Amino acid sequence: MATYNGSEHIEEQLQSLASQTHANWELIVSDDGSTDQTREIVHHFAQAVSQKVTIIKGPQQGFWKNFLWLVSQTGQAQGDLFAYCDQDDVWLPEKLERATNWFEKAGQERPGLYFARTELIDEVGKPIGFSPLFCRPPSFQNALVQNIGGGNTMVMNRPARALLAQTPKTVSLIAHDWWTYQLVTAAGGSAFYDPLPAVRYRQHSQNLIGSNRGIRQRMTRTMAFGSGRWRGWNDVSLTALGAIRGLFTPSALATLDDFALARRSKLADRMRLLWRSGVYRQNATETIAIYVGAIFGRI
Repeated sequence: MATYNGSEHIEEQLQSLASQTHANWELIVSDDGSTDQTREIVHHFAQAVSQKVTIIKGPQQGFWKNFLWLVSQTGQAQGDLFAYCDQDDVWLPEKLERATNWFEKAGQERPGLYFARTELIDEVGKPIGFSPLFCRPPSFQNALVQNIGGGNTMVMNRPARALLAQTPKTVSLIAHDWWTYQLVTAAGGSAFYDPLPAVRYRQHSQNLIGSNRGIRQRMTRTMAFGSGRWRGWNDVSLTALGAIRGLFTPSALATLDDFALARRSKLADRMRLLWRSGVYRQNATETIAIYVGAIFGRI
């Protein structure tokens, strides 16, 4: 769990951990310099549960660096599975059990990543809907242009954690969860999207990243295409992926290179290479938008 001034909602999140049907867990909290009661609330929780709870000092460089720094702390946790945990959500009771059941079937030999749909709640915990239901399979061709895995639902195995720990400290990222989805699928790992909600995802003004649901969010994505912001995100992603490409499968490298070359090619070659890359978003309209964006040099 990465924390920073989360005292308003963290107690409810901690209690949802204590209510998990899979009770064999431990919690590592990396606090990024909270000035409120966050650390005190965690200390009190640690005294109330039988599971091990550890608080460590975070890097104080922002949320995604805090999460990836936690991933690299190999001496802190000795489990077989590892989950990102936000400070202001509420885990549904079966979250860890469902993830564990999937990993038991999927095996532990190669990187594996579980993530799920979310139930959306407002600031006071009132249900307000659900995140989009994705139907197309997770893959690197999807991950390169879209993040469908919310970090607050993600659970990974040891090979996936070892892969994430190789992230160069010099790279910049858009978000730790998008990077996790990209890296695991690019390296030949398996990713599973659970259509059943695993987390009650709180939507409020302090959210660093919100849900993809609703007209407002669709408009934001459309504006990101039109304004060139999505092109900037792709610049960041391709630079980071290029720095670690030696870990990728041949098929992932082919997708990566075709997409990168398409962005700097003339129009006819741009469309051909984009098609050959096989990239897609979960929504057909948004996939078409990629090609429209490519026409105008916005990818």
